[in-house]
Amino acid sequence: MSTKNESKFKGLIDQIASMSVLELSEFVKTLEEIFDIKGMPMMSAGPAAAPAAGAPANAAAEEKSIFNVELVSAGEKRIDVIKLVRDITQKGIADCKALVDSLPQIIKSSAGKEDAENIKKQFEAVGAKVNLQ
Repeated sequence: MSTKNESKFKGLIDQIASMSVLELSEFVKTLEEIFDIKGMPMMSAGPAAAPAAGAPANAAAEEKSIFNVELVSAGEKRIDVIKLVRDITQKGIADCKALVDSLPQIIKSSAGKEDAENIKKQFEAVGAKVNLQ
């Protein structure tokens, strides 16, 4: 950034930098609503590997080994779900409650297949609904 832009956006950047993860998530949701960009895909760090020519379309999905665990619904045992979110994320109880109150949310990013499936089973055991992405 040029010096002119640095001074122009410094206050905004400082405010964003001081936000908690939960506040930042709410900020992003607000921006998505204001600018109507809700369904926009996330940018990846590099190009995605395409399946080989003639390979089945679902071959890439079968080989996926890294998942994001998205909590979609807390179900009836909301308190148990909040406790489980706290165990998994190591966040404070207030942040976990706010996270569960604003579903759907990514609970764990870049989890290995076994870890993601284990987390999903734990949430399903307390009646929550989880998607692996």
